[in-house]
Amino acid sequence: MSLAEFELHRRRLRALAYRMLGSRSEADDMVQEAWLRWQAVDPATVQDPLAYLCRTTTHLCLDHLQSARARREQYVGLWLPEPLVDDALADYQPTDPETALGLRQQLSLGFLLALQHLSALERAAFLLHDVFDLGFDDIARTLGRGTAACRQLASRARQHLRAQGFDADHPPAPQLSHPTQAHPQGQALLAAFAQALASGQVDTLASLLAEDVRLYSDGGGLVSALPAPLHGRLRVAKALLGFAKSWQRNPGEQALHAARVNGQPGALIWNAQGALEQACALELDATGRVRGLYFQRNPHKLQHIHRAPAPVEHG
Repeated sequence: MSLAEFELHRRRLRALAYRMLGSRSEADDMVQEAWLRWQAVDPATVQDPLAYLCRTTTHLCLDHLQSARARREQYVGLWLPEPLVDDALADYQPTDPETALGLRQQLSLGFLLALQHLSALERAAFLLHDVFDLGFDDIARTLGRGTAACRQLASRARQHLRAQGFDADHPPAPQLSHPTQAHPQGQALLAAFAQALASGQVDTLASLLAEDVRLYSDGGGLVSALPAPLHGRLRVAKALLGFAKSWQRNPGEQALHAARVNGQPGALIWNAQGALEQACALELDATGRVRGLYFQRNPHKLQHIHRAPAPVEHG
């Protein structure tokens, strides 16, 4: 089978695998394996290349999740998805306009984390139907289940997502037509957030946070991180000010740079040696307050990010 035909669908396959696995590197591995299988298949046996490739990629992801279950259960501390920053976002979005318009959910770390709480089959059924617009007959053939069973899997997934605060019946549309395009609301929030941190005033910072805000950090057992999510406006505000004071005590040792992290306003923190120490994303609620903060500190999940964007402006 031709490389040209495969390349038509590469982004869609990568987008599916990343949402299934929450890992950029693992998603790329699955797409590479799908390409190897695509090369070996008899063209006469493939009526619909996209359906075949989606089915192959889904099976690869399900097999990978099964083999990785023990490793995930032994993971030290909180697990967060591997972040996508700025230009990398485009590689994990489908290429054709129809699919982009039909992609009814963001790549936000909060939504991806919620997906990880679903069973592998629930996740697959939900993504293939609600996100990638496949019919349940196709999904049944992909998952080796009956059509009614696949409908039930997707329904249970929506119930679980709603229980975690996401509108699974109407997932939020992507905010940006181009992932690297500046977003005024996000820029203003990031500037206000930086000013509130610099002020040292708990109330000022807390006013930007939702009542039920949660702070997550992932160190993978390799660097320090919170052992469990931190809940509540005042607790999160106090913790953030504590982090800010530690940064301010060593002003020349770290540099803060604005970035789009999984499509959300965020920042990257680089040390004086040019190594990325953490990526932070802010997730907003419907009122424009921060409902989730996600700090990725695991160096293994940051190693693919090499180029620092422009510094944050403190107005």
